[in-house]
Amino acid sequence: MNRKSATLLLCLTACALAQKAPERRVDRNTITSASNPAVRLEVPAAARYRGAERWDLYGVADCGLHVSVEADERKVIGRPYWVRFEAFLPSKPESRYRYPFTQTTQLGGMEFDVRTRFGATGGAPRPDSGGGHVEAMVKAAGYQLPRGTMNVRLVHPAADLEAGGKDAARWPELQRGLLERVAARVQFGPLAK
Repeated sequence: MNRKSATLLLCLTACALAQKAPERRVDRNTITSASNPAVRLEVPAAARYRGAERWDLYGVADCGLHVSVEADERKVIGRPYWVRFEAFLPSKPESRYRYPFTQTTQLGGMEFDVRTRFGATGGAPRPDSGGGHVEAMVKAAGYQLPRGTMNVRLVHPAADLEAGGKDAARWPELQRGLLERVAARVQFGPLAK
C-alpha cells in the first residue's frame, strides 16, 4: 500500500511541474538563468526564438527547454539552438548524472562534457524526450528540420543542491516545502471497513 501511495505522489509532482512556466528569463536572443547554474547564454541575433516548454522528463527531472532557430525563407532550419535546464525531482534525491567527461571544453569559465554527432534526422525521437519536444515545437511553428545534421551537445552539471554543493544547505528547506505542498493538496485516510 505504501508503494502505491508513493507512485501517486510522483504522478502529482509530475503533473504540477508540467504546468509550470519556464524558470529562465528570455530577452530576444539572450537566456538568463539566476541559478543552477547562474549563467547568461546568447545565441546569434539571426536566430528567432521559438519558445519554451517545461515538463517532467521521464519521471526523473524537471526539464526546461528554450528553442531558437536560424532558417531560410522556406522555413528549413539551418541551425537550431536548444538550451535545456534540468534538475532532479525532489522525489529522486538519489539520482546523479554520470556524464563521462572524457572530452571536455571550457566556455565562459565553465567546464562542459562534449559529445559530437552527425547523421540523418529521419528517425522519430521519443515524444517525451528533449528532441521530441524540440521537433514538435518547430513543426508547430511551420519549420522543417534539415535532412541531416552535425551537432554538438555540451553538458555542464550544476550540482548546487547535492552534498558539497554551494546550495546544499537549502535542501532541508526545499524538502520541507515539498512535504507541505503534498500535505495541502493530497488527502489521506484509512478505508472504511
